[in-house]
Amino acid sequence: MPAILYVVPTPLGGSPADALPPPTLQTIRLLDNFVVENEKSARAFLAAIGMPRPLRELRLNRLDEHTPPRDIDALLAPLREGRSLGLLSEAGCPAIADPGAGLVAAAHDAGFRVAPLVGPSAILLALMASGLEGQRFAFCGYLPREAPARLRRIRELEQRSRTERETEIFIETPYRNDVLLSALLSACTASTRLCLATDLTLPDQSIALRSVGHWRRAPQAIGRRPTVFLMLAG
Repeated sequence: MPAILYVVPTPLGGSPADALPPPTLQTIRLLDNFVVENEKSARAFLAAIGMPRPLRELRLNRLDEHTPPRDIDALLAPLREGRSLGLLSEAGCPAIADPGAGLVAAAHDAGFRVAPLVGPSAILLALMASGLEGQRFAFCGYLPREAPARLRRIRELEQRSRTERETEIFIETPYRNDVLLSALLSACTASTRLCLATDLTLPDQSIALRSVGHWRRAPQAIGRRPTVFLMLAG
């Protein structure tokens, strides 16, 4: 059987058995080779799903935001040796706001088959639960870190949302969640709707949709809880 690059989703939190369907777990357990963003969390995940062989026998290679593009091709070595390979992210779906996209592109360029496995996507879960426009939406990744550039980008996205009737979706490093929320409440018009989807799939999950005007009257602190932000201009 030809070697395959499996794009492996991981839980957003909680037990893998609660987040991943049995066929996904079964496929992962057949693999011996993985490209991972973080070895420690990858080993914890693989231990939790009950890999049938000792973890020390698995081959894990790192791919993170610091990996030089010139080094990515070497990570395809198991595929060239005829062995399938799993790509693991820290949480959710690899290659989406994640350095794994480079490996997937390299696999396509080299002629290998790529197979995504079924699992949670924070972005789509948030959109499903937001009540915002689901026919036209855009994932905008991370917004600029510098305050003036961030405000300009927020206003650009709000205008695009208004013109295209499009939901704009973005994320932030958790320790900057409250800074981003403050910027949104400062930059957006009162009628723009803003959804905060926090701790998705976890017991303390919170999904709230309100107008920016409402958020201003009753602001809340998100803290360092993983959050997806969704905006639709009125």
